[in-house]
Amino acid sequence: MEFKNQAIQEAYKQFETDSLKLSLEDLKHAYKKGSTFFKDIYAQIKNITGDQKKEYGYEANTLANYIEEKINQLQLLSEVSNKGKEYLDPTAPFDLNENSSARLVPTDLEGTKNPLTQEMEKVLSIFKRMGFDIIESRQLDDDYHMFETLNIPKGHPARDIWDTFWTQEGLIPPAHTSTMQNRAMRLKGKPPIRYVIPGRCYRNEATDASHEHTFYQIEGVYVDKNISLGDMLGTIKTYLEAFFEMDLDIKVQPAYFPFTEPDMEFMISCPFCRKTGCKVCKYSGWMEIMGCGVINPFVLQEAGIDPKEYSGFAWGFGLDRLVMIKNGVQDIRRFHSGDLNFLKQF
Repeated sequence: MEFKNQAIQEAYKQFETDSLKLSLEDLKHAYKKGSTFFKDIYAQIKNITGDQKKEYGYEANTLANYIEEKINQLQLLSEVSNKGKEYLDPTAPFDLNENSSARLVPTDLEGTKNPLTQEMEKVLSIFKRMGFDIIESRQLDDDYHMFETLNIPKGHPARDIWDTFWTQEGLIPPAHTSTMQNRAMRLKGKPPIRYVIPGRCYRNEATDASHEHTFYQIEGVYVDKNISLGDMLGTIKTYLEAFFEMDLDIKVQPAYFPFTEPDMEFMISCPFCRKTGCKVCKYSGWMEIMGCGVINPFVLQEAGIDPKEYSGFAWGFGLDRLVMIKNGVQDIRRFHSGDLNFLKQF
């Protein structure tokens, strides 16, 4: 803390020093109300004149309240520490009345990061090395960024594809991280623009082993002069090969997204069977990984970028699904289940 009055500031420093050296009982005795410490502080008021007296009194009371609160905190910490094993941990995943040998969680179990968090960090690290900046998506967004900036006006049938939840205030938990495309382009201003946008997405979905109503998605936006489909294919292929740590064959097939044109689904050769056919790829030898395409001129124009001078591409992929493929996880719901036996594997 900083005090304008030099005497109050010196008194504050004295207390801070003593709080590190004295026992709790000695500290409470030395700094209780009516102690010599406070008598000396308040005795100086009579020597102060004018407006400075009011300011001195205010700072003296502020210091007194601070000291009282700090001592109370130290007292609480002391009580918790002294309770030791008797202290109740409401987050413990077992009944404290159980015999310790009957508890499900081994006492040496250390906390670990969720596999989604681990892979998210790896993905972002790859894109950083490729020259992309990172911004995070929002947990709640509005109709304008969710739909209208993406060439989906009111009444457009494409809105049904991303039917999702709404709050009473008219806000929407984003169904895709594409809600951030307009912000990313405006944030950077003039191209070149290279952003990767991780975030949570929410869908009105029936859950099963391969579908979840809440999942992570990673958006990519690249805008510059003379950007082509070749740039997009090379960028995504480079990332996926670094993620799966192997060489991959790629191909694309037509798709539909209102905010890109042309639109396509990006496919890779199955990393498990190498195109010979297996259950993972449904014996096709290929796996559809993400949607992507050239950014629609309307989307660029809505972000204040001249589509006659600049072009770009965007993609969006579900992180959960990629982590499932990479680690052989059979049920997407396990990532959010809190199942310690599952999480311990990572």
